[in-house]
Amino acid sequence: MAENFCQETSPTALIHSDSNSGCFKEAVCIDAYRVYDSCADKDCLENLRVYFTEAGQHIIDQACNVRIKDASVITVYVDLDPVPFNKGFYSVDMTFFFEVNLDVFLSPAACPVSVCGLSVYSKKVILFGSEGKVKIFNSGTCYDEPDLSVSPLKNLPKATVQVAEPIGLSAKLTCEKGPCEPTCHIPDCICKKYGGEFLFDPNGNRVYVTIGIFTIVQLERNVQMLVPAYDFCIPEKECITTSDNPCELFNRLEFPTDEFFPPKSAENTNESGGCCC
Repeated sequence: MAENFCQETSPTALIHSDSNSGCFKEAVCIDAYRVYDSCADKDCLENLRVYFTEAGQHIIDQACNVRIKDASVITVYVDLDPVPFNKGFYSVDMTFFFEVNLDVFLSPAACPVSVCGLSVYSKKVILFGSEGKVKIFNSGTCYDEPDLSVSPLKNLPKATVQVAEPIGLSAKLTCEKGPCEPTCHIPDCICKKYGGEFLFDPNGNRVYVTIGIFTIVQLERNVQMLVPAYDFCIPEKECITTSDNPCELFNRLEFPTDEFFPPKSAENTNESGGCCC
C-alpha cells in the first residue's frame, strides 16, 4: 500500500504530488521567536496617585469633587534580569504609565472641567526564559565603525508585555497625604508631552484612582525551527485603485444599518452564548 504523506512521521520528507492538496510540500527551517513562558494577570490597582502639572494642579486645588472618565496606557518600561541561583529564570520588572482623564467639579452645580493626569504602577513577575550562552552578530556591523549595539554582551530573552485598555473604576479627592508615597521618576519624553514637570508634593488636594488592567507577559527567544510548508503566500486579492474623489470612496461604504437599529437585550445574550432568564 502506498503511504500517504499526510500520515508521514518524518518532518524532513517532501511531497511533489498535487493530488494531496491538504498535505504540506516540504519541511523548511525558519528563524522565529518561540515563547518559552508566559502568564496572564487581572489586576485591580487601588489608590493610585494621580500626578498633575502645575496648570492641572491649580484646578485640582479648587475642586470639590472628581470623577474618572477613562484611562489609557502611555507606555510600559520593561527591565529584564536573571534570577540568581535559578538558571533559566528571569525577573521581569514592568513600570506602567497611565494617562488618567478626570471630570473635575469646581462647585456642586457647575459643569465639570476636564483635567488630564498621570499615574505610575510597578510590577514584577518571574518567568522561565531558558539559557543563551552565545553572542549574536549580524551583517549590520561595520568594520570601520563597529556598532556595539548589534553585538550584545548578554544573550537575554525578549520580554513582551501586552496590556488591554484599562478600565477606570473610581476616583477620590483628598487633602491628606497618602501612606508610603515614594517619589517616582517620570521620563522627560512623557513630561514634554504634557508641557511641563509633574508636581510630586503639592500643598493642596490630591487625587487617587482605582484602575483595572488585564496583562499578558511572555519571554521569547530567537530560535530556528523546522516547520511544514504548504506553499508560498501568493496574494489572491486584486488591489483596488484608490480615487481622489471623496464621494466615490463614500459610495463604496455599506449602509450602517446596525447603528440605526441597536440589538435587543435578548440578541446580545444569545450572541454571548448565555441563556435568557
